[in-house]
Amino acid sequence: MKSINAPANKNWLVYILRCRDNTLYTGITNNIEKRLEKHNKGTASRYTRARLPVVLMKKSKGMSRGEALRLEIKIKKQPKERKLAVLTGGMR
Repeated sequence: MKSINAPANKNWLVYILRCRDNTLYTGITNNIEKRLEKHNKGTASRYTRARLPVVLMKKSKGMSRGEALRLEIKIKKQPKERKLAVLTGGMR
């Protein structure tokens, strides 16, 4: 059982991929290399499976899973122009 005062696991990150059709895909992972490999094999997401290959455009710094989920939702709600601004600016 996890202690209430245990430090949060800070190895989760949010990532943005550019798909073959120039759309953007946002997700979270705790192993970016493995997740990118799965995306490009077509086994990670139905969305990217139809838009291969994908290229990693941006990834955040490490954070807890909860923080990563909240940031992912925030980014996904943004229009493409705002997501592109995240790519040139920063995440988090």
